[in-house]
Amino acid sequence: MSVGTTSEPGGFRLLFILAVLLGFASISTDLFLPALPTMQVALATTEGTLQFAISGYLLGFGFGQLFWGPVSDRFGRRGPVALGLVVFVIGSAGCALATDGWQLIGWRVVQALGASAGVALARAMVRDLYDRDRAAKVLSTLMTVMAIAPLLGPSMGAQILAAASWQAIFWTLVAIGIATAVAILTVPETLPAEKRHPDTFWQAVGGYGSVLRNRVLVSYAAAVGFFYVGVFANIAGGAFAYIAYHGLSPELYGLIFSSGVLGLMAANFVNARLVIRLGSDRMLFAGALGAAVFGTALAIVTTTGIGGVAGLIVTQFLFTAMNGLILANAVAGALSSVQQRAGAASAVVGAIQYGSGMVGSALVGLFANGTPAPMGIVMALAGIGCFASIVMARRTARVITVTRKG
Repeated sequence: MSVGTTSEPGGFRLLFILAVLLGFASISTDLFLPALPTMQVALATTEGTLQFAISGYLLGFGFGQLFWGPVSDRFGRRGPVALGLVVFVIGSAGCALATDGWQLIGWRVVQALGASAGVALARAMVRDLYDRDRAAKVLSTLMTVMAIAPLLGPSMGAQILAAASWQAIFWTLVAIGIATAVAILTVPETLPAEKRHPDTFWQAVGGYGSVLRNRVLVSYAAAVGFFYVGVFANIAGGAFAYIAYHGLSPELYGLIFSSGVLGLMAANFVNARLVIRLGSDRMLFAGALGAAVFGTALAIVTTTGIGGVAGLIVTQFLFTAMNGLILANAVAGALSSVQQRAGAASAVVGAIQYGSGMVGSALVGLFANGTPAPMGIVMALAGIGCFASIVMARRTARVITVTRKG
């Protein structure tokens, strides 16, 4: 456990690299969000098609984790992460060289397959090192650091777009991927050889059945999944809601999107300070309830126009902030329910998280009507589903505890 403590040599460096790995999903998406309208014209495609560039990424991201999880349980964490980053670099370069919308979507899938290794295995590395409440605290701390990516991403993307081109955004991602691949080779392995699962890859894949029969894990994962339906509905629809519908500039949209991440960082900070004292389940319950309430308020704003752009900003800000109470606690709860196959368990949570995100962005693209209403309605339903899943997870955990004591 000493590997992960900041008092040990390289401790801060390890945690920082883990934060970067956890941020790859947002880095890969947030940076090019302000360029979406420009890319629509340059690639001669439609708004709906470009939104599938987001959902296609989530498809690759979800399925990719299902591959990397058992691979890491068998061979350790560090090597698979480095290999995934190489794939990410190749996919990012392909995006930069794309000449139409469908080429872009295809290379985004490749990009996601590589990036998924970092996110899934960074969580597994935290599980290797810490117990549940401590893991929730560490994850909250890491997510506060990694929130710098969505905080700065849209603004940086807008500046790159103003100074160069949309292709330059993807070349920036190539550089980030290369730098991170070099850095990961300097960190210690968190899963020693004696703790690795001896199964072959296909036996490990077959082991997903036992993971999916874990009702507590699935309930927590469902909460994450529902919430991320809303998160990626916001990502897919936000740029068009602010820029195309409300007429704001890409730079101003970037600032609005980035300011919303301040709420997420604040919630992560609060969670890291209180989770040991109050417990991760209580913090998670509060976040899920907030997601349901603020999601519903957002649906009212986007369907009725009450509050205008200010109402949209406030309700999106509050909904986004709940991620700071939901994700770290739900992941810690899910992973604490398994004794082995932490990589596979992390992959299941991640696949559900980003697969659900794909559904959210796809729904916004499917029902796009030129207004923010589809985005708001999807986010409301997502918040309600998240809260219902947490209620189910708590009930299931209590039943299992009573059964074991009996």
